[in-house]
Amino acid sequence: MKIITYNVNGIRAAITKGLLTWVKATNADVLCFQEIKASVDQFDVESFKALGYTTYAFPAQKKGYSGVAICTKEIPVHVEYGCGIEKYDFEGRVIRADYPTFSVMNVYMPSGSSGDDRQAFKFGWMDDFLLYISEVRKKIPNLIVCGDYNICHKAIDIHNPKSNAKTSGFLPEEREWMSKFFDSGFVDAFRHFNEEPHHYTWWSYRAGSRGKNLGWRIDYHSVTQEMVGKLKRSVILPDAIHSDHCPVLLEIIP
Repeated sequence: MKIITYNVNGIRAAITKGLLTWVKATNADVLCFQEIKASVDQFDVESFKALGYTTYAFPAQKKGYSGVAICTKEIPVHVEYGCGIEKYDFEGRVIRADYPTFSVMNVYMPSGSSGDDRQAFKFGWMDDFLLYISEVRKKIPNLIVCGDYNICHKAIDIHNPKSNAKTSGFLPEEREWMSKFFDSGFVDAFRHFNEEPHHYTWWSYRAGSRGKNLGWRIDYHSVTQEMVGKLKRSVILPDAIHSDHCPVLLEIIP
């Protein structure tokens, strides 16, 4: 079973750049999109339906902002919209699909790069999400938490760790939170298979960063310890260019 996470930076814009052709060729079972920037009626559900997918979208209340969606070939047993915390659900940050033997949670974690207020909001999210996910795990031991975390965990995950040491997304508090998250019983699926440097999932649009591979790895599939034995492979797909991010593929034995 193939599960893809992809911050598309606007689903409508990504479609104009050939996303649907790529989706058809890739033929994943589950597509987890972040930053869809579209309301439910603006999401081209019919085009995904023609490719065999049922779409479940959880947009932000603010138009053209944030939002997550899951497109899936297998109909879930249950879909959970939001995390039950109003300020995060207002921004469309969490959606979960439950299947018979495991669940996929798609998250778009806040960015703090626009200023102190949003960084404070991000720190609040980090605390709240850890509490939330610990409760979810009690009910769902076989869990995949995929999406845009907006944090690089280690120096290996960013092209210039020294100059970015005080930059949102690589702050010591954020990196410590990632360690705490993984220590709570999650495994970074990509690093389970690949410990090599220079693998990134996001590049700034400035200064030809993508062509020079000056990037950040901020998009993850995290799996509970109970699911490690089901992991088959995890790869970053940098040749898919519909966004400033690229997709990440996880293949599991369901």
